[in-house]
Amino acid sequence: MTPALRGFALFGLVAVLLLGTGLLQGWNSALVILNMGLISALMALGLNLQWGFAGIFNVGVMGFVALGGLAVVIVSMPPVTVAWSAGGWRILLALAVGAATIIAAILLWRRMAKGRRRGLAVFALLLVGLSLYRALFDPARDAVEAIDPALAGYLGGLGLPVLLAWPAGGLLAAGAAWLIGKTALGLRADYLAIATLGISEIVIAVLKNEDWLSRGVKNVVGLPRPVPYEVDLQADPGFAAAAADLGLDPVTASTLAVKAEYGLLFAAVLVVVLVLAQLALRSPWGRMMRAIRDNETAASAMGKDVKRRHLQIFVLGSAVCGIAGAMMTTLDGQLVPAAYQPLRYTFLIWVMVIVGGSGNNFGSVLGGMLIWFLWVEVEPLGHWLLGIVTAPLPDGNALKMHLLGSAAHMRLLTMGIVLLVVLRFSPRGLLPER
Repeated sequence: MTPALRGFALFGLVAVLLLGTGLLQGWNSALVILNMGLISALMALGLNLQWGFAGIFNVGVMGFVALGGLAVVIVSMPPVTVAWSAGGWRILLALAVGAATIIAAILLWRRMAKGRRRGLAVFALLLVGLSLYRALFDPARDAVEAIDPALAGYLGGLGLPVLLAWPAGGLLAAGAAWLIGKTALGLRADYLAIATLGISEIVIAVLKNEDWLSRGVKNVVGLPRPVPYEVDLQADPGFAAAAADLGLDPVTASTLAVKAEYGLLFAAVLVVVLVLAQLALRSPWGRMMRAIRDNETAASAMGKDVKRRHLQIFVLGSAVCGIAGAMMTTLDGQLVPAAYQPLRYTFLIWVMVIVGGSGNNFGSVLGGMLIWFLWVEVEPLGHWLLGIVTAPLPDGNALKMHLLGSAAHMRLLTMGIVLLVVLRFSPRGLLPER
C-alpha cells in the first residue's frame, strides 16, 4: 500500500468511527469528540514541530496549553474597573519593577569583572528590587482580591472579541517559550525534559494561586463565545422553522448547530497551521532542521547555529500549543486551572505524535483524532464489555464489583496497548515520515 493510500485509509477509518458514533450514540456526542479531536490534533502538530522536526524533547506541553487558556481571559473578559481602581495599576507597577530588577541584575553581571564584588553587587540589587517589588505588589494584590471575591476578585481582561484571544494565546505561549528556551535549550535532552516539565508545573501553580490574574481555583466562568448561544437560536423563528423542516426540535438543533460552528472554526485553524507546517517542512529551512535533528555535530560543522534554530522551532511549536489551549478554553467557556493535568495535556499528546508518526504532520493530525476518540470511547465500551463478561456472576460478587469498578482504568490500559502494538509493528508510527 502506498503512503498516500494508507493515509486516505486511516483518515477514512477515523471518519467511519465518528459517523458510527453519531449513528449509535447521537450526533451531539460525535461533534463533541470531533471538536476536541481537532484541538488535540493541533496540540500534537505543535509538539511534532519540536520533536519531529528538531528532536527537542519537550515535556512541558501542559504549561503552554494553559498559557493559551489564560490569554482568553486576558483578552476577552471585560475589565473589573473597581479592581483596577483598587490596585490594578499598582500591580502593573510592581511587575515592571520586578522585570527591571531582573534585567538590571543580568546587565550588572555581564559588565562587572568576575569576583566576589560582582556576586555581592548582584545579590544586593536583587534584594533591594525584591523588597521594593513585594512592598508594591502585596497590598495591591490584597486590595484587588478583596473586590467581590465570590464573583470577581481579579482584574479581568481587555473586553476584546474572543477570536483575537486565539493568536494572542499563541503569542503568550511563544513569549514564554522564548524565555524558557534561552536558558534551557542548551541542556541535554533528559535535563531539558525535566526543566520543561518543572516550568509547566510552575505555570499551573501560578494560575492556581494568583487570584488577581486568573481567580485561581475559583475559576473564570462565562467566557465570551465566537458562536451564538443556544437560547438565542431557539428564540429565532427562522431557525425554529428550519429545524422543524429537518425533523428536529429547536433545542436539539441549536445544540448541534453551535457544536458544528465550533467544529468549522477549529477545522479552519487546523488546516491553516497544517498547510504552513507542510510548507515549512518542504522548505530549505525544514531540511536544515531535519539535518540538525539527525546530526547536530555535522550541522554545526557546516556553520549552522544549532541553538538558535532550536529556539526558533521551540517557540513555533509552543505557539501552536498556545493557540490550541485558547481554542479549548473558548470551547469550555471557562478557565479551570486545576483541570490541567500532565496525563491529559502532555503524556496523551506524546502518544498522539508517536502513534500517528513522528516527523509527519499528517501523522500527528491522525494521531490526535484517533487517540482522542479512543480516550473518550474506551471507558464506556470497557464498561459495556466488562458487563457482558461478568454477566454470569451473581450480583454482589466481589470479582464482578471489582471489574465493573475498574472500567475507568480501561483508558490507560488501552493507551498502553495501542502504543506497544504500534511500536512493535510500525515503529515509526501509522504514517511514518518520508
